[in-house]
Order: sequence, then C-alpha cells, then structure tokens
Amino acid sequence: MRRRARKLVGTVILLAFVCVYALVAMALAQGRVQDAPKLVQMIFYVTIGFAWILPAFPLIRWMERRDAEDI
Repeated sequence: MRRRARKLVGTVILLAFVCVYALVAMALAQGRVQDAPKLVQMIFYVTIGFAWILPAFPLIRWMERRDAEDI
C-alpha cells in the first residue's frame, strides 16, 4: 500500500478511534469519577487525556512508513 493510501486509511481509523475513545471516557467520567475527590478527578482527566496517544503512535508510524520504491 502506498503512503498516500496509508495516510487516508490511517486518518479514518484514527478519527473513528478518537470518537469511540471520547465516548468511553465520557461514560467512565459520568459514572464513576463525578463523585470522587477533586484530586482523583484531576488525575483521571489528565491520564485519560493523554492515554489515547499510546495506541495512536503505532498507527502514525505505520502511516509515515516509506514506500518500497523509495528505499
């Protein structure tokens, strides 16, 4: 698959993942974190806010991989 096609596919997958991730994070926050102390809420929101990056790194690395013809 050429780089241009990988970028298109990766972008669609990343957008879908972020939408689903945001809905799951909101559901967790609504159900469990709302009654927690402020410090626990802050830790939760910071952790959840950065956690989506970990699964996105391999996808972005795959999207930016060189084509076989470029090597």
